[in-house]
Amino acid sequence: MPINRKTSRLLNSPYVAWAVIFIIVPLFMVFYYGFTDDSGSFTFDNVAAIASPEHMHSLLLAVALSVVSTVICFILAYPLGMILARNKASNRSMIITLFILPMWMNFLLRTLAWMTLLENKGVINGVLDFLHLPGINIINTPAAIVIGMVYNFLPFMILPIYNSLSSIDDSVIFAARDLGADSKQTFFKVTLPLTVPGIISGVTMVFIPALTTFAISTMLGGSKILLIGNVIEQEFTLSYDWNLGSGLSIVLMVFIIINIVVSSISDKKGEES
Repeated sequence: MPINRKTSRLLNSPYVAWAVIFIIVPLFMVFYYGFTDDSGSFTFDNVAAIASPEHMHSLLLAVALSVVSTVICFILAYPLGMILARNKASNRSMIITLFILPMWMNFLLRTLAWMTLLENKGVINGVLDFLHLPGINIINTPAAIVIGMVYNFLPFMILPIYNSLSSIDDSVIFAARDLGADSKQTFFKVTLPLTVPGIISGVTMVFIPALTTFAISTMLGGSKILLIGNVIEQEFTLSYDWNLGSGLSIVLMVFIIINIVVSSISDKKGEES
């Protein structure tokens, strides 16, 4: 039975209300505060504040750590995705479940577990001390933040890459082999290009949350390493400067939009090729 226009609008109304309340209104508030001062007058000062040395340092550090985390996630996820795609269905489901299982736990609890592992008197150093090996001082460093990012966001890289690899027809690989391509040529000329959409999706799903995170850097960085997410969070919760916090958030939105646009263009080129 076809749905008429009036019924369609009625069914869509909950989603429209959700979008207005939780997307449009918050975005309007961010842009309003970001482009006004305390008196409500229009200004670009809040957005231009990103150019200050401390804010620029936090932004560049966040971008650098996000890129490093994304690269590490890709290096770990692609071989694992190939193993999963070639494995038996029963074993494949079990391994995927093992990687998804930690995601059922609260994000903060997972990060807190890494604090317990990495702190100077934590589990890892306790084991090293028991074995009479030198300890590691990794907590409150960029390395600890990268470890937290990789651990929390790795499944977001694995799943899209695995989906792309598993969708490749075996006949395509066999055809490449029949035409004389060796394993290396088959991978770089056939397998890798066909998985570009999955790689782009994984990169986007890892890079964006890594760039905007503040909980991981607060807990594993000991509030000593401020990323741009920490700066924005502190402007809202400590300084109560919503104007500056919103202005910096707008800059961060621009970075995210650029990443999405570049990913979308690359994805289209990958599908056309």
